[in-house]
Amino acid sequence: MNPHEDEILGKAYDSRLARRLLTYLKPYRRIAGAAVLLTLAASAVQLVGPYLTKIAIDSYILRRDLSGLNILALLFIAFLLLQFVLAYVQNYMMNWMGQKIMYDLRMEIYCHLQRLEIAFFDRNPVGRLMTRITSDVDVLNDLFASGVITIFGDIFTLAGIVVVIFAMNSKLALVTFSVIPFLFLATVLFKIKVRQSYRRVRTAIARINAFLQENITGMSVTQLFVQEKRKFTQFDGRNEEHRAANQQSIFYYAVFYPLAELIGAVAIALIIWYGGSEVLSGSITIGTLVAFIQYSDRFYKPISDLSEKFNTLQGAMASSERIFKLLDTPVRLLNPASARLPKAVRGAIEFRDVSFQYKENEPVLKHVSFSLSAGEKIAIVGATGSGKSTIINLLNRFYDVTEGSIFIDGIDVRDMPLDLLRRSIGIVLQDVFLFSGTIAENIHLHNPEIGESQIECAARIVNADRIIEKCSDHFQHRLNERGSSLSAGERQLLSFARCLAYNPAILVLDEATSNIDTETEILIRDGLNKLMRDRTAIIIAHRLSTIQNCDRIIVLHRGEIREIGSHQDLLKRRGIYYKLYQLQYKEQLGATGTNGS
Repeated sequence: MNPHEDEILGKAYDSRLARRLLTYLKPYRRIAGAAVLLTLAASAVQLVGPYLTKIAIDSYILRRDLSGLNILALLFIAFLLLQFVLAYVQNYMMNWMGQKIMYDLRMEIYCHLQRLEIAFFDRNPVGRLMTRITSDVDVLNDLFASGVITIFGDIFTLAGIVVVIFAMNSKLALVTFSVIPFLFLATVLFKIKVRQSYRRVRTAIARINAFLQENITGMSVTQLFVQEKRKFTQFDGRNEEHRAANQQSIFYYAVFYPLAELIGAVAIALIIWYGGSEVLSGSITIGTLVAFIQYSDRFYKPISDLSEKFNTLQGAMASSERIFKLLDTPVRLLNPASARLPKAVRGAIEFRDVSFQYKENEPVLKHVSFSLSAGEKIAIVGATGSGKSTIINLLNRFYDVTEGSIFIDGIDVRDMPLDLLRRSIGIVLQDVFLFSGTIAENIHLHNPEIGESQIECAARIVNADRIIEKCSDHFQHRLNERGSSLSAGERQLLSFARCLAYNPAILVLDEATSNIDTETEILIRDGLNKLMRDRTAIIIAHRLSTIQNCDRIIVLHRGEIREIGSHQDLLKRRGIYYKLYQLQYKEQLGATGTNGS
C-alpha cells in the first residue's frame, strides 16, 4: 500500500468507480427506485407553491375574493403537508439504505482482510486499514444517504423552475438568469479550493489514525523511556495539521455560501427592478412578479446543494478508489481446487529442498530438508534471523515456499484445505495474543466442538487452573484487551490451555517459555510433557536447557541446516551447537556467580 495514497484524490468523477459503487445498490434497488420517485415528487410539489401564490394574488386578493382565497390557502397547506410527508419518507428510506450498504461494505472488507496472507499485513500499517473500514466507508455512506438520489431532485427542481418561469415570461426569465455566469465562476473556484482542502483533511486524519494506533499500542515503551513530551509534541503537530485543514475548508464554505446568497439577492433585485417596471407598464401581473421572486429564491438553493454534492462525490471517489484497491488485492494463498484430505492427521512432517525469500534476492531459507515421524519431537535452534520462525510460518502456510515442498502425512500442504491444515497444528508463540472477553472464550475461541469439560480439562493439565481459580468468576472472568491484566507467564499458561483444547496432531512451541518466570516454568513443565505426549512437536528455543530431551536438534545458520543430532551428539561435534551451548552455559555461570569446570 502506498504510504501517501491518502493524499491522492484522483478524478472528481470516475465512471468506472461510479458503476462499481452502484452495484452495492442492487440488493436495495426497489428502495432506491422508490426514493427517486419520492424525490421527484417532492421536487414537483415544491414548484406548486409559487404558482399558487401567483393565482392567489392575481385571481383572489386583487379581486377581494375571500372565499376563493380560503380554498386556495387550504390547498397550499395540503401541498406543504404532502411535501413534508414525501421528504420524511424519502430521507428515512435513503438513510436506511445508506446504513445497509455501509454494513455490507464493511463486512466485505473485513471478510477480505481475513483471507489475505500474513505478508499483506507485514506491508500495510494497521492504522491505514482501520481508516478504510471506518472513515472511508462513512464517506460512501454520505454519498448513498444524501448524495446520489437527491441529485436527481436538485436537477429536476432546476429544470422545472426553468420551464415554468420561461413559460410565464421569457424576458423576465433571462433577466433572472443573467447572474448565473457569476455563480458558475464562484462555484468552479469553490470546487477547486474545497478539493485541495479536502485532500489535506483526508491526509491529516489518516496520519492521526496511524499515529494513534502505533503509539497507543506502544504506550508502555513510551512511558518506560520517558518519551511522553516528545510524543505529545508529535501528536500536537498532526492534530494541528488536521485542525488547520478543517479550518481552511470551513473558510471556503463560509465564503461560498454567503456569496451564493448575495448573487441570489442580486437576481431578486434585478427581478424587482425590471419586473416592477413591467408591472407598471401592464406587461405582467403583480402575482407573476411575486412568483418570479419565489422561484428565483428556490432556483439558487439547489445550485448551492449541488456544490455540496460535488464535495461529497469528490470524497466518495477518493474513498472508493482506496477501498476497491484494498478489495482488489489478490488472495494469494487459496484453498486447492481439488483438495486432498487425509483420513486422520497423524503428524508426519517432511521439508523437501525448501527455499524461501520474503524479498527478492534475499533468501531466508536455502534448500532445507528434514523429516519427522509422527510423534517425534525435534528442536530448531540458531541465531536470530537464521530462519527458525520462517519454518513455522511455511508449515502453517502463512506463506508459500519459493522452492521445494512441505508435506504432512505425505500430502503437500498446498493440496490441503487451509482450515484443516491450521486446525491440525497448534502453535504457542512467545508473544501471546488474548482477546477481550472471558477466559473460557479465549480458550475455546467460540469453537462449538469444545465444551466446558474440555476447557476445564485442558486448563487443569497445563496447570492454568491455578491462575483461573484466583480470578473472580473463574472461567467467566473477563479479560482486558490483549489480556493486559495478566502477567506474561499467566498469558502463556492460557495459551497452552487453548492449544490443548483444540487437540492438534502437531504442536509448535515458538520461544514459548522465554517469557515465563522460574516458578511458572516449574508449573507448566509437567503440563508441557503431557501436552506433547503422542504429538509431533517442533520446539524453537534460545534456551538450550529446555530442549535437551528432544529426539533431535536441528541447527540453522543463515538459512541453512548445518547440524542435526541429539544434544549429546552435537556437543561431541564441537560445532555451532557446542559454541551456542558454551556461550549460554558461561552466561548462566556469570549470572549465578558460581564456577564450573
